[in-house]
Amino acid sequence: MKLFGAILEEELRANSQLKTLPAETVMMQSNSYIRSIPVVLSGSMRVMREDEDGREILLYYIKPGESCIMSFLAGIHEDTSKVKLVVEEDSEVLMLPIAKASEWIKVYPEWADFIFKLYHKRFEELLDVINAVAFQKLDDRIVTLLKRKASVYGSNEFSITHQQLAEELGTTREVVSRLLKQMEKQELITLSRNKITLNIPL
Repeated sequence: MKLFGAILEEELRANSQLKTLPAETVMMQSNSYIRSIPVVLSGSMRVMREDEDGREILLYYIKPGESCIMSFLAGIHEDTSKVKLVVEEDSEVLMLPIAKASEWIKVYPEWADFIFKLYHKRFEELLDVINAVAFQKLDDRIVTLLKRKASVYGSNEFSITHQQLAEELGTTREVVSRLLKQMEKQELITLSRNKITLNIPL
């Protein structure tokens, strides 16, 4: 996957380590120091926020051609990560040392533009999460999350457990299971073992 112009692309490949990662690999834990940032070539990742009790909520997904802006910000300020990064589906990732990621902001306008656009996109996604938690009913939040997953996977059918949905929404499996059954009765979704089919347009 070609992401940048020839010079920056060559620099990226020369200075990064290519990794192939299976789904559910924890790429980064909360409160860890950042040594490198991921640039996703294929697959996807999810960025989660954890509280002190281990409860989580999904913040956003990282798709091919994107990176984790929160990792970048923590890394350049020599701070610890405030999020957890998990591989959503099998992925190929370039791991770029944080020193290079920071240096290139001054050297390559193309890289600076990439970082600033990511920052803007993630800021809007975080506002969406805040609005959803504050103002949406949980069943509406489930529909929104399922649509986001369908977009990530490029399919209205994808594998996910009720427990994983609950974790990404910051609620309990029992509540999610009850609401999913109601949604199935309304023919909004079709449930099968560890799999959900979304029957509404994205």
